[in-house]
Amino acid sequence: MRNILFCAAFGLLAMGCSDKDPRDMAAEAAKAYYDSLMAGGYGFFVDGVYRSDSIPSSYRDQLVVNAKMYVYELKEEHNGVNDIRIVRSSADSVSKVTNVFLMLCFGDSVNEEIVVPMVEKDGKWLMK
Repeated sequence: MRNILFCAAFGLLAMGCSDKDPRDMAAEAAKAYYDSLMAGGYGFFVDGVYRSDSIPSSYRDQLVVNAKMYVYELKEEHNGVNDIRIVRSSADSVSKVTNVFLMLCFGDSVNEEIVVPMVEKDGKWLMK
């Protein structure tokens, strides 16, 4: 009995120390970017784009305005977004991209699945 408890405790400890699946981390990052976008965090969303740190500030400002227009259009056409759900994610080992599938649940009961390609840079997941 003691051996069984020891093995079970060791197994739980090993599972607790295991690293999180990179696909899950990419999915959570993609959802966080879109949650922020819908809540008005346009700058955070734009900064979550791969290589956004190397674009001119005037172009970044245009991207922020585009993000605002996108959210405005969603509010006008679909009464906004009520929920964003992670559907699944799949990693492409050749291109080093993880495709995250999100479900946008609109205020008018329409749902739309989108694909957000994600790449990891310096331990941070960014939208491609």
